[in-house]
Amino acid sequence: MTGTDPGQSPSPSRQNLEWHEGDMPYSKEFGDHFYCRTDGRLECGHVFLAGNRLPERWQAGGLFTIGELGFGTGLNFCETWRRWKQSPAAARSLHFVSFERFPMQAVEIGRALAHWPEIDEERQALVANWPTNPTGQVDIAFSEEVRLTVVIGTAFDGVSASPPDFDAWYLDGFAPSRNPDMWSEELMRLVFDRTVSGGSFATYAAAGFVRRNLAAAGFTVERRPGFAGKREMLRGDKA
Repeated sequence: MTGTDPGQSPSPSRQNLEWHEGDMPYSKEFGDHFYCRTDGRLECGHVFLAGNRLPERWQAGGLFTIGELGFGTGLNFCETWRRWKQSPAAARSLHFVSFERFPMQAVEIGRALAHWPEIDEERQALVANWPTNPTGQVDIAFSEEVRLTVVIGTAFDGVSASPPDFDAWYLDGFAPSRNPDMWSEELMRLVFDRTVSGGSFATYAAAGFVRRNLAAAGFTVERRPGFAGKREMLRGDKA
């Protein structure tokens, strides 16, 4: 089921897109690709799933809530959903909440994700349920167990209005050098405040100011080897 908040203004325009190497989206506004040029799906597994100790933590059952800064193409959601379906955990449910300022159109999402046959089922379901003019808040219940919410607007406003019940975070904005607001100390403090005790974050970013902002917010911060030869990534916990 798909819905948007009533009474919202029209959706902001997607930043100007270019398509590189066939079906790889590139933001002209931020001067960056939407995912790793080596393999964005595998990077999701290395950085976000492994960095948040998933799917191991799903074995406890109950509701598990993931927050994501930057929905983009929906790649992280689709790969997470695929891995969730493979998890043998007992009764539990997944709520994936993403904050996106410039939502893509369904045809753009479909094109960007068509590269990976592994997530074709998830891609088709996402595209089929994605609204023509996404505004306000998009809610899609794919099953009784899996729900996607995309909050459209600035990450700061969206996270500020969210309840403090996030178990894990995917920090996946454009590169810190190109989109510093997505990695500010103020936003990292909001992320920390809305994380449950024992919750976690993971990110491909390893810039010094990102690491310092996460630590200043209250997270323990750990450096790990990055994906595809990248020297470092960051992960951490809320003690």
